[in-house]
Amino acid sequence: MATVKENLQRAIELIDSDTPRLDLEVLLCHLLGKSRAWLYTWPEQLLNDDQQAEFEQLLKRRVAGEPVAHLTGSREFWSLPFKVNRSTLIPRPDTEVLVETVLSLCPQESARLLDLGTGTGAIALALASEKKHWQITAVDTMPAAVALAEENRDALGLGNVHILQSDWFSALADATFDVIVSNPPYIDTQDPHLREGDVRFEPVSALVAGEKGLADIRTIAAQASGHLSENGLLLVEHGWEQGKAVRELFSEYGYNNVETRRDYAGRDRITLGRI
Repeated sequence: MATVKENLQRAIELIDSDTPRLDLEVLLCHLLGKSRAWLYTWPEQLLNDDQQAEFEQLLKRRVAGEPVAHLTGSREFWSLPFKVNRSTLIPRPDTEVLVETVLSLCPQESARLLDLGTGTGAIALALASEKKHWQITAVDTMPAAVALAEENRDALGLGNVHILQSDWFSALADATFDVIVSNPPYIDTQDPHLREGDVRFEPVSALVAGEKGLADIRTIAAQASGHLSENGLLLVEHGWEQGKAVRELFSEYGYNNVETRRDYAGRDRITLGRI
């Protein structure tokens, strides 16, 4: 057995993590059902044999690179708890910039919004939590992702979100929306970062795209105009070096007022335009 303090000191074993101490705090909170404040209040608390054995397994998996979100089965996004698994991407903090941008540009109380490639449902459900009267549709091509997004919707009690399986716009017929958002695959298939960190444990289909990561963004830009209402807004998340290329794509497909917004680190992250 070991104390909370002694287990936290083992953060030195997580040599490949950017946040080793936080990783172990999250794992201990998950294991013990306690808050981080409790960990600091009771650092001398001993874990029992079963708890210690489970902690050892969690630590071993984290040392091997497995994401903390997969170890706990959850990740917070927009201050909401989301269940996660290996069928989808883990929600990232930078994607909250997309949610913030939609809310700042669309203050109206009534709107029709589409989230393409919803994954966990994080974007659609975060927006639904802020806009109770919006009609939100979220789609994903993977049945497992659709099931996960539905589970998160039901757990959060956000009934204004309709989730269905669709390969981009394939199941939407001639439906139109005031806003279309997407965090599509945008990593180049040759990107060396695919062999590093959390992405090694996430589905490649949700990460990579042809044309140096731009193929799916091109598809969305080309097809979204036929599903946007007059003055409708398209917003797409992309890689930090892709801003210029995505703006050029938007302009090529007839979007106006095209601009790129930056993430919390000051890097290009969201490009938007109106039709």
